[in-house]
Amino acid sequence: MNIDMTQGATMKSMLRFALPMILGNLLQQCYNIADTLIVGRFLGPNALAAVGSSFTLMTFLTSILLGLCLGSGAFFSMRFGEGDEKGLKEGICASFALIFSLTLIINLLIFLFLNQIRIFLQVPNEVWAPMRSYLAVIFCGIFATFLYNYFASLLRAIGNSVVPLLFLSVSALLNIALDLWFVIGLQRGVAGAAEATVIAQYVSGIGIALYSLIRVPCLKLKKGELRVRWSCMKEISGFSLLTCVQQSVMNLGILLVQGVVNSFGPVVMAAFAAAVKIDAFAYMPVQDFGNAFSTFIAQNYGAKKTERIRSGFRGAVAAAVVFSVVISAAVWVFARPLMLLFVKAEETAIIAEGVRYLRIEGTFYCGIGCLFLLYGLYRALGRPGMSVVLTILSLGTRVVLAYVLSAIPAIGVVGIWWAVPIGWILADAAGFGYYFIRKKRLLGNP
Repeated sequence: MNIDMTQGATMKSMLRFALPMILGNLLQQCYNIADTLIVGRFLGPNALAAVGSSFTLMTFLTSILLGLCLGSGAFFSMRFGEGDEKGLKEGICASFALIFSLTLIINLLIFLFLNQIRIFLQVPNEVWAPMRSYLAVIFCGIFATFLYNYFASLLRAIGNSVVPLLFLSVSALLNIALDLWFVIGLQRGVAGAAEATVIAQYVSGIGIALYSLIRVPCLKLKKGELRVRWSCMKEISGFSLLTCVQQSVMNLGILLVQGVVNSFGPVVMAAFAAAVKIDAFAYMPVQDFGNAFSTFIAQNYGAKKTERIRSGFRGAVAAAVVFSVVISAAVWVFARPLMLLFVKAEETAIIAEGVRYLRIEGTFYCGIGCLFLLYGLYRALGRPGMSVVLTILSLGTRVVLAYVLSAIPAIGVVGIWWAVPIGWILADAAGFGYYFIRKKRLLGNP
């Protein structure tokens, strides 16, 4: 089911395309949360802190691959919008070769520098043993992460967001079932939670790859089409590497903040581990809407439909703001019950810190919602460098303020929490300002 977003009502096209993406990533968050919930409930605070810190690290590494895939997806969407099937197939070969090579390099490096990762993240001794067990297994799933994200980006670029949802649904359900079996039934500890995740990742990664190459006619590559052209590789690299930088800088900032959080000990680490999962679940729909919006913009940019881009931008901003306000209110009201999903009621210090984090971050979800739209806009308009600038502004502010404010005794850990929305707001101001000042030039040169 491919959706051509150069035709029909703008918001209807975006929402119809975005809905399967939102449902898919909500499912993905469900199985991320399943790890945290089961580990927190059955293995205790140190295991929860270990899985939480590992999740931040894995998010950073995954973001590198996701950025490469999103950048390639923007290229694919433009070629699809132009009706250039030959260019689309050349891009598929070039981007696969590029991202596959980088995936192998990343996998090798992280196994070589596992002990240095501990020092960088300032992991306490009591947390490192379970964290190392978790990481040793979870890193084996990086290639599966590449396969799923690459072929999901490819299918979404041609307007198919349903098939990635189906494969992710199977993976999510499988992961939850295996989590319960490995952790509770087989009592394999945090390593069991990692094993469940890796198995589920390979099911979705290999499954979606086979579907794309066998069942989608415009993606079938004949023998003579299996070649990598340098000019195409160069163009793909321009999209992919800058988007990769944007995604990895964003998550490197989060990883640096994790180091500050870890310096406050296991209680704050455990609170952060649980609260971040709730946080990510809350604003995931607007993040996916930003990715759907990016595909909409890229297809219409390729088709040279400038007015459609303008109206789509206005409608997308309004939709993101309304959704973010509703979610902010829900997180504020239900912060404590949400923390109790992950932490036993007697862990009062962990719950109190997690509630404080959620009420500070949750108030400003509108900021991150608009920022996701701006990232998608500039990526789709062939200006991924601007997305990098916004990311550096947002995360640079977050990291600097987290270190500075948390070092002031009167502020402490709460300074880390306030650094986040301040960074969002500054980046939003810069992104919207640049768009309105340079709008004619941005939209007038497909």
